[in-house]
Amino acid sequence: MLNQRTIAKTVTITGIGIHSGEKVSMTLHPAQADSGISFKRTDIKDSEILKATATTVGATENNTAIGSGAGAVHTVEHLLSVLYGFGINNCFIEIDGPEVPTMDGSGASFLYVIKETGIQQLHKTKKFLVVTKPVEVKVGEKWARIEPCEKLIIDSTIVFKHPIIKTQRKEFEFTCENYINEIGRARTFGFLRDVDMLKRKGLIKGGSLDNAVVLDDFKVMNPDGLRFNDEFVRHKILDTIGDISLLGYEIAGKITTYMSGHHVHNVLCRKLLETPDAYEIVSATTLEKEAVQAFDLPMALAPSF
Repeated sequence: MLNQRTIAKTVTITGIGIHSGEKVSMTLHPAQADSGISFKRTDIKDSEILKATATTVGATENNTAIGSGAGAVHTVEHLLSVLYGFGINNCFIEIDGPEVPTMDGSGASFLYVIKETGIQQLHKTKKFLVVTKPVEVKVGEKWARIEPCEKLIIDSTIVFKHPIIKTQRKEFEFTCENYINEIGRARTFGFLRDVDMLKRKGLIKGGSLDNAVVLDDFKVMNPDGLRFNDEFVRHKILDTIGDISLLGYEIAGKITTYMSGHHVHNVLCRKLLETPDAYEIVSATTLEKEAVQAFDLPMALAPSF
């Protein structure tokens, strides 16, 4: 758990983009220590490698995109969230379309694929971003704050004028095991009344009951119902982890969000990085035991070598 990680072997995932509606094939490759997470569009000749960082984020409406314009890679947040959930710091991702496949709208398929593929420990120590003083951002009534804490804790509140959701709040203490059991299977969600508006914006062309929880004015429309009573706020935590993973390190800090989304998360990451005295980068070997142990894999998922 002190060392950086990558995936053990190359694996390809194929699916539909929830916004583009396009079929896409995505191949994850092992990567060397300190290389981070990066994407490359194989459908565009001589496309550049896009490093997944908070400062390379482009569009943030209904998804997080790396890069900008026609060469961007959209809807990266669920995949990035799962990579962080497994403590994977390095991965090179080739993709032949504009958007990461949505699969079932959660991180479950990525969890399964990475478990089957395996995880490789690298011969380089991890580094943590340790928050040393609070940083907060507000966008209208939405806000997010990050403050010192010896481990990663996310306290998320969502508010929707819908009888099934209303106000939901969850405080989540990150460990790999907690992520796999409590967060990774929570699906994205949307409202039937918003479908026409979103499609006019060029969004959710690939959306369906197979890859999202959909609500009419009164109930959940999916025949199988919800995976958790509070699946909605759990998915918000999944998104938050994907977005804050773009800081580039494991994180020791408490993140509190209120009605936040991808834009607010990115604004928070950028403000933190622009506030040098609000954080420090620390080797895992010198960090408090509790923060490092959070990335210890449960025995059922730990790779064997």
